[in-house]
Amino acid sequence: MGCALRGAVLAATITVAGGGLRAAEPLANDVRVAMEKATAYIRTIATEGGYLWSYSADLKTRAGETKATATQIWVQPPGTPTMGRTFLRAYEVTRDARYLDAAKAAADALATGQLESGGWDYLVDFDPKLSSQWYRRTDLGKLSAAEAAKRKNVSTFDDDTTQSALRLLLAVADASKGSNEPRDVRIREARDYGLAKLIAAQRPNGGWPQRWNGIAADPKAYPVKAASLPAERPRTHQKENYYGHYTLNDNAHRDCVLTLLDAAKRLGKPEYRAAALRGGEFLLAAQLPEPQPAWAQQYNAQMQPAWARAFEPPGVCSNESSGAMRLLVDLYVETGDEKFLEPLPRAIAWLKRSEVAPGRWARLYELGTNLPIFGDRDGKYYYHLEELSAERQTGYSWTGPYGLPATIAYYEDVKAAGREAILERRKAAETPTAKQRASRAKAVETRVRYAINAMDTQGRWIQPIKGVPTVRTEPYVTNMTAFCDYLEAVKP
Repeated sequence: MGCALRGAVLAATITVAGGGLRAAEPLANDVRVAMEKATAYIRTIATEGGYLWSYSADLKTRAGETKATATQIWVQPPGTPTMGRTFLRAYEVTRDARYLDAAKAAADALATGQLESGGWDYLVDFDPKLSSQWYRRTDLGKLSAAEAAKRKNVSTFDDDTTQSALRLLLAVADASKGSNEPRDVRIREARDYGLAKLIAAQRPNGGWPQRWNGIAADPKAYPVKAASLPAERPRTHQKENYYGHYTLNDNAHRDCVLTLLDAAKRLGKPEYRAAALRGGEFLLAAQLPEPQPAWAQQYNAQMQPAWARAFEPPGVCSNESSGAMRLLVDLYVETGDEKFLEPLPRAIAWLKRSEVAPGRWARLYELGTNLPIFGDRDGKYYYHLEELSAERQTGYSWTGPYGLPATIAYYEDVKAAGREAILERRKAAETPTAKQRASRAKAVETRVRYAINAMDTQGRWIQPIKGVPTVRTEPYVTNMTAFCDYLEAVKP
């Protein structure tokens, strides 16, 4: 950054005059310049409009969650959907068409990589030879049944992968309503196809598997019943395929429900809302019986807690219970139906008697005994963290707050205030007063100044990762979000 720009940044101030907010133009202008510069650079390293998680500064090394190539993009956040939503937010704040174009490019890359099963793998590969390993939506009608059967066609709901992609398609299509540009048509087609398949993947009781191959499940194999505890509770991993298990882990279920609610609001289609509410019904049925009335990470077809990976034994899970409880409160606010709040007092009582320290919980508790348990890659679980291999002691979150104090406070606030008051509060937050906007701008100003000064001359935020200068998508998203928050707050 040049001296003139640094000086302008340091001179910028925020004032409130005549009851309205006035931004010192130097900082607001510098924010816009930084946004444009950072976006111009990041788009030069995109692949077909999509993104990975990190790139060495010389672009010789690339990665998503694992090592990647120049022909690949990552769907799993903070990859392409996260970047696309960031571009779209920049467009909404600035109305600069360059950001909308970047968001459309990201959405179109996802539309190209969409699987026949309706969702996405963790990544998309645009290499002409390697891409033929996947059975994509665009291959429909072009392959024999035998050829299609050879190809990868598993949509993943793990880590908000398919769901985040669908939410980007929804948002971009919403911003481009009425456009018949071929790219916009492709995005809408992928959106509608993906939503239909998301509903098709839903089990009769409202739950979703962790991954889905596009083949409808036999309802007889997935009976609608309340959760129960297995009579036999093996202490070792059963090595069964857990992809078909009902999955709360990593908020997979919550993300499906929220995606369908988003679709229902944007498109006005009641079938999306109905499917989302069936997801709420699943959580009611999935609450475990007393004396452990919370939720498991995953359940088998008989609605019993089950093993997933070797270090993820069946148990009562505080982390995933936090997400389930928050979603139930969300659904109460959405519908006004008290049944979504009914399970929470029991769950909160269990949480309060299961703390391992004030405001901290074990991630997993043994079924029946309620003792904290810890899993390892040997397919066994233990009662003491120090019994695990060194890699598993630190490679997985075994204790923590897991957002539970905030979740409990959210429930208590909604219960005390009532639904109507909460809705009024949210409506008021959409139109903040000048004083509130000034406060928001001031709160983010330091972060904005830091981000501007940390950017290099090419528009990059470079971080050393294991000694290698690296460009990552996450800092771009964080800094662009701060920029957008600031410009939104100081907008006349």
